[in-house]
Amino acid sequence: MNRLPVVAEARAGTSAAKDALAADGDADSGVRVRLDGGIGAEPDAGPARGAARLPVRRLRVDLARGFPRLWCGGDAFRTHFMNALSMSFPVGEQFFIDSVKKGVATLAPGQQACWDEALRGFVGQEATHRFLHAQFNAELERQGLENHWQHWVAWRIERGRDMHPVNHVAVTAAYEHFTAVLATGLLRQASWLRGAPPELALLWRWHAVEESEHKTVAFDLYRAMGGSERRRILWFAYIGLQFFVESGLQTAINLWRAGLWWRPRTWWGGARFLLGRGGVWRACALPLLRYLRPGFHPAQLADAAEMAQWLESQRAAYTIVAG
Repeated sequence: MNRLPVVAEARAGTSAAKDALAADGDADSGVRVRLDGGIGAEPDAGPARGAARLPVRRLRVDLARGFPRLWCGGDAFRTHFMNALSMSFPVGEQFFIDSVKKGVATLAPGQQACWDEALRGFVGQEATHRFLHAQFNAELERQGLENHWQHWVAWRIERGRDMHPVNHVAVTAAYEHFTAVLATGLLRQASWLRGAPPELALLWRWHAVEESEHKTVAFDLYRAMGGSERRRILWFAYIGLQFFVESGLQTAINLWRAGLWWRPRTWWGGARFLLGRGGVWRACALPLLRYLRPGFHPAQLADAAEMAQWLESQRAAYTIVAG
């Protein structure tokens, strides 16, 4: 099979962002309504005051050459857990783009204007992530792995197509909190990507930083649409259970396909990676649960300084193409 000639400088991602912004889609243009009771503030007009701009970056990585099967330091569990996450990204991030566009379309015309810049940056960043992880996933397919997670997500998207957009935005905000918390972990916990090739470590940390940059967009939009605290919290509880089950299943499927399922050291390594000191769930549990607090806002994660420091240290690895 011929390799795709991909120098992943995200030109296609940038083009995809422009296409996504231009497309009309099937956004619900009904009036904004309060869909549920519970704790809730008055709708905000636009993104959080003082929110940072969202640059679209062209990342200088080349995925055309492929990468080792156990690219994450030779560790089977770490590699296939990260592979599983990547498998969910392209279809999931397209859903996030569509949801935010539909959500903005439900606002009054005056409010929509407040969202132009945030929407453009959010779509540009997510479209670029979608493009690059599609290339990453193509290599996983060449290695013999099967992506089931994308089909689970696509099935749910189809089943929920007729829901009011406020529900889609609530789901997006919930997932964006997961990705923002994992993003902070990727920057703070060097062990998660220890031994990864420099280009792949760059890809994952760049993605993490941009997830942190736009972590408030869907949340603020949900508030602007009049979504309540109760609905926000219930959706997060549902998404949390779903994420844990599906990430575990896809990781297990990857390990089985790779012939590494039966090795005791695979699971010992997995236990350390997830539950050991600095492990994924030990590092992420409390920040994730903060989302369940009434009055929570993603800006409370307070990781902007770390993200800015990383971006400055990697300035030669990317070019800002928009924003």
